[in-house]
Amino acid sequence: MTASENDSHGAETPDTTQPGLSGRERAVLAVERRSWPGPGAKEREIREGLGISPTRYYQLLNALLDDRRALEEDPVTVNRLRRVREARRGRR
Repeated sequence: MTASENDSHGAETPDTTQPGLSGRERAVLAVERRSWPGPGAKEREIREGLGISPTRYYQLLNALLDDRRALEEDPVTVNRLRRVREARRGRR
């Protein structure tokens, strides 16, 4: 396999062309799988557990909802969140 073939399949680069999700992307989905007693606990986990702001978290989450790799990784969570997102868009 040539170097260009490696690059086209993302085997050498850790970007979105690589098959599978990054650790951070998996962590975002894991946060969404959990149930939370209130928004404060979830925000605290986002800040302390993931080390990012809630704004950045939701940016990453929205991008994941459109990523086929996330759907393959966790179809139940991704499809649930897609339905919620579409319902919110429909109310606007």
